[in-house]
Amino acid sequence: MSDLVKALKAEHVNIHKMLVAANDLGIHTDAGCKILMAAKTALLAHLEREDKHLYPILLKAAEDDPILRDALDFFYEDIEGVAKTALTFFDKYETGAEGADFAADFAELVSVLMQRIRKEESVTYKMFDQLDIWQDGAGG
Repeated sequence: MSDLVKALKAEHVNIHKMLVAANDLGIHTDAGCKILMAAKTALLAHLEREDKHLYPILLKAAEDDPILRDALDFFYEDIEGVAKTALTFFDKYETGAEGADFAADFAELVSVLMQRIRKEESVTYKMFDQLDIWQDGAGG
């Protein structure tokens, strides 16, 4: 497994832990709200890392591989919906909240993120590691 994929998977775990911690503390508390905003920062940094280091390599490889190109097209469409859901959630609750609306929105966010993480780890990251170019330093 490439260093990049290891780092991205670790980021997935960290983001999930932060979301759970924020929920456990309650985002109506200062501590919970701070952790929630840290999760937003971590998610945005994660997406930026993928955009800079993962997807350009996959897109280059997809130029000669229609199956890879189709898979990437699907993942790009999917991430737009995930990003919209996440950013809407973070914007709505950046100053804290509680109650049924928050619980439902939080459950939706976690569900969408976990589905995306499973797809990335089982498909996208495997495709990246199968390129065998990361051994030459491209995956760090």
